[in-house]
Formats: sequence, structure tokens, C-alpha cells
Amino acid sequence: MIDDLNQACEVLKKGGVILYPTDTIWGIGCDATSEEAVKRVYEIKRRADSKSMLTLLDSPSRLDRYIDDLPEIAFDLIECADKPLTIIYSGAKNLAPNLIASDGTVGIRITREAFSQKLCRQFGKPVVSTSANFSGEPSPANFSEINSEILRLVDYTVNYRRNETQKSKPSGIIRLDRNGIIKVIRE
Repeated sequence: MIDDLNQACEVLKKGGVILYPTDTIWGIGCDATSEEAVKRVYEIKRRADSKSMLTLLDSPSRLDRYIDDLPEIAFDLIECADKPLTIIYSGAKNLAPNLIASDGTVGIRITREAFSQKLCRQFGKPVVSTSANFSGEPSPANFSEINSEILRLVDYTVNYRRNETQKSKPSGIIRLDRNGIIKVIRE
């Protein structure tokens, strides 16, 4: 895992795009603060940049760097979640402009999976995480289902966890407004 982490971080630092395991599905990722890198992920996915992508962080303590007026309840929601939870926050800041939705929101998930958590920690910035498929196609349930063209389009594919065969599940998604109002998007 250490070689994969080092290589993935080097690619991210140079503005590259990686394919990596997360706490849910295999993700296409890049530096979430780099507009050019985010643009490239949209191009790889053949996805309109009006459709937002989420980012991963390794710790809730980093949230206030990327969210203005972070509601206190966010920490309780993250701590109590019994499965991966993506929270859509208002007041996104310090992220690539093309990653922030037109209403100023961004989806962030605190990952507890070993590789993606260590990657975010070592890289020191949020990492984009979007399913490893072309827009409109089904998300791959595991590495073996990823389209070979996606594998050719990224700059680095992590070796760790490639042989796992269990089916992955997407995260739950909620929207958390600045006033603390919660709306469930996907359970």
C-alpha cells in the first residue's frame, strides 16, 4: 500500500488523475483544489461540468477549511453514520470552482477506508471521488467491472484492493443547510 500511496500522491501533486479504491466504489480522483485536474476528470467521464462530483477528506477536523459556516450538527452526523455518508454543504470554499455547484454547494465524505483515508492525509488536500465509469453508464461494483478505456485514460491506477470481488455500495447522501436543516437524498 505504501508504494501506491506515494505514487498516487505524486500524480495528484502534478495535476494528474488517479483510479483508486474508496470506502464505497472505485473512484476517479484528482486534486479537488485544481480547476484543470477537475476539468480533466469531467472529460474522462464524458460528463457535463454542471453535474457536481464529491470530494473525500480524511478527517472532520478539515471541513472548516472548505465550508463556510459549518453547522455543528455535521460532526454528529459524521460520527453517528453507520455507513459511508456524503453530506452536501452550503458555502463551499477553497475548492476548484468547477467542483462547486452553481448554488455554492459541494458534497464531501469523510472516508474511513484505509487507502483513501491515508491518501487524503498524505496528500493534505481533498481528493475528488467520482465513480469509475462514463457518464450514464452503470457504476462498476468492483475493480474487475471498470471499463478498460477508463483504465487507459487515467494517469495512475492503484494496485491495492484490485482483486476484491464483493459488490460495492454507494454512500448515503444528505443535504445539510447552514441553518442545520437536513434533507435525505439517498439512504
